Amino acid sequence: MIPKKYHQVFSILIIVATVYVSFYSLMPSGAVKNQVKKTEFSTERALSHLKKITKKPHFTGTFEHKLVRNYIVSQLKELGLQVEIQEQVAVNRKWRAATNTKNILARIKGTEKGKALLLLSHYDSNPHSSLGASDAGSGVVVILEGVRAFLAQNQQPKNDIIICISDAEELGLLGANAFVNYHPWAKDVGLVLNFEARGSGGPSYILLETNGGNKKLIEAFSNANTPYPVGNSLMYSIYKMLPNDTDLTVFREDGDIDGYNFAFIDDHFDYHTEQDSYERLDLNTLNHQASYLTATLNYFSNNPLENLKSQDDDVYFNFPYFGLVFYPFSWVIPLFIICGVLFFALLIIGISKKKLTIQGILKGFVPFTLSLVIAPLITFFGWKLLLKIHPQYEDILHGFTYNGYYYIAAFIAITLAICFWFYKGFFKKRTAQDLLIAPLFFWLIINGGIAFYLQGSAFFIIPVIISLVILSVLIFLDFEREKIIFFTILSVPVLLIFSPLLKMLPVGLALKMLAISAIFTVLLFGFLVPVFQHYKKHKNISRLFLLIGVLALITASFYASYSIDRKQPNSILYVIDANKNEAYWASYNLEVDEFTKQFLGENPTKGNYDENTIASKYNTSIKLHTKAKVLNLKKPLIKIVSDTIINNERKIGVSILSLRNAHKIELLTNIPIDFKSFKINEQAVSTKLGSENLFSIDNGTIMSYYRTKENEIINIEFVVDQNQKIDIDILETKFDLFTNPAFNIRSRSEIMMPMPFVLNDATVIKTNIKL
Repeated sequence: MIPKKYHQVFSILIIVATVYVSFYSLMPSGAVKNQVKKTEFSTERALSHLKKITKKPHFTGTFEHKLVRNYIVSQLKELGLQVEIQEQVAVNRKWRAATNTKNILARIKGTEKGKALLLLSHYDSNPHSSLGASDAGSGVVVILEGVRAFLAQNQQPKNDIIICISDAEELGLLGANAFVNYHPWAKDVGLVLNFEARGSGGPSYILLETNGGNKKLIEAFSNANTPYPVGNSLMYSIYKMLPNDTDLTVFREDGDIDGYNFAFIDDHFDYHTEQDSYERLDLNTLNHQASYLTATLNYFSNNPLENLKSQDDDVYFNFPYFGLVFYPFSWVIPLFIICGVLFFALLIIGISKKKLTIQGILKGFVPFTLSLVIAPLITFFGWKLLLKIHPQYEDILHGFTYNGYYYIAAFIAITLAICFWFYKGFFKKRTAQDLLIAPLFFWLIINGGIAFYLQGSAFFIIPVIISLVILSVLIFLDFEREKIIFFTILSVPVLLIFSPLLKMLPVGLALKMLAISAIFTVLLFGFLVPVFQHYKKHKNISRLFLLIGVLALITASFYASYSIDRKQPNSILYVIDANKNEAYWASYNLEVDEFTKQFLGENPTKGNYDENTIASKYNTSIKLHTKAKVLNLKKPLIKIVSDTIINNERKIGVSILSLRNAHKIELLTNIPIDFKSFKINEQAVSTKLGSENLFSIDNGTIMSYYRTKENEIINIEFVVDQNQKIDIDILETKFDLFTNPAFNIRSRSEIMMPMPFVLNDATVIKTNIKL
């Protein structure tokens, strides 16, 4: 028996410990072992590989890219595997990208003739400055070391194992496109395990890709018995909201091949930057990826892969030390109906037994509703205010700042302060059961929407079920001793499941979505009302959380500036418009800094120099520009090699040769063009069945082609209606700003880096064809 005066302290300790465990249990932790068995995954060996393949940026077409490819090939050959390089021009319609890809392939023969298991990651880094340690060097080395340990067991698997280290993922999933659509092994694949990254740390999440239901995939994954599974059926919905796919998407869309993504997203500020380095990769994260590979490779290489498709879906979520918990979608609506009926039954019984009062229930809606409205509003506008105070945050294009974790903590603490403040008077005057009705009602409403529109989130019914148990206890049982402890223990499962979501959502969706964390915090607070109602000194607790929030904001402000570990992203381009015989310096930054000032001067012109410019991942446009001297850079050689009209259709052939060995050729239009067909280097853009206009572009990028060979000629052939106006801008890009002898450039300081997600450190020549 715990003395009553310690009940609140004990309750707080349980809640704090539970929240800690909810995060700590997500992935492995501990020092790297220097010596492991030959048949075990060695983090030390994996890191040795990673250090060698991430010395320099190695995007597709560069010399460093070739060096990385050669190293991976040599390591696979050392394992006794025959290695094939699949060279294939590939085109991705969605991302309007093409290149000549070089995939690295190897195959381990199994004892049976079933479907093969495919291990997948990509070896190219993002153009032009990313070192690619996490994205996706981590995936490459996990596969290399995982396969080595697997082969050391000297046991032949039942299923063939195909290793595909793909090329040009960063350009538009092009290596995967080449394999799925052109390589004969693709038809043998029954399942894909894809290792990816969108940051440099944190737990790795399971994200399924399937055209059907997930039921058999979840059951099979559970049987694989991975030690740290992290994922839920809501995550795939969030994943689809993000502005990117993975190589596995191509396997699903083009090959109807199912698979699992294993991807980590924390420390998002390193994503696609020169900070995505060997040194900054979280070793616990690397070990988490290894734990997935080891368990799934052993299981799926020895179990049939032919029967993993299903029309049924499961709701699933991870629970610490228990693995994945799952149940069928068919339970979702019945569970909601049962909970709804129980809620109204308990409401009627409680009122009839005078355990609930109508006045108390109605008044209980006041603090909860106020909290649910005010806290997200303060969070939303608070973030807007912070962007005004720190305008440099706008230059971090993906929206997660270096001090982002402090802002998450700050606004969660402020939200809790608001909740305790609004509830402080009601906790004294109203019973716990009266105050529980409002949050329980809102949880039910949310689950009603989920049951019919977003069933993947149906595990949100768990707080409802536990709240109904607590409400039943409050109505039917009369006991005071240790009630607070009992209710706190009942809350443990909900805190274990939902606490990590408070961090995951703004990390995955950017800090502009902090208000969602505030809403979740209020909902969890409402769930804990029967616990908090028994606490004392609610006003002081509110002040404590406010103090924590303020201290977190102050701490964040100390880390708002840039340093050698938190580098400032900036951008600069030199652009020649050959049509106008004009040149510009241009930047995607909002303001000039010490680096960009040498090009733009003190007072550059705000806005873009042209309405038709190079695309970027987040639709970022040129913010500053100034006129520059026109240098004598060699323009690309563009020829109209054919132009014929047959049956009211005009067929045009264009060849483009870069005379300065540029990295990228991009075709753009600012008028709508309806292509009846479009080929680039003999590869056609895929068509949409039943579409009158098979490849229609309203404006912007038509196609980007990354050159991979010296003197590579790009041949384009397209068919349009004979009356179609043709006005196409051709932008030739070379990342040579620092190596071109025509420029005398002062380097960035040690606290600066090239801005990711946009064209940078490049010379661009713009030409045009009109027909």
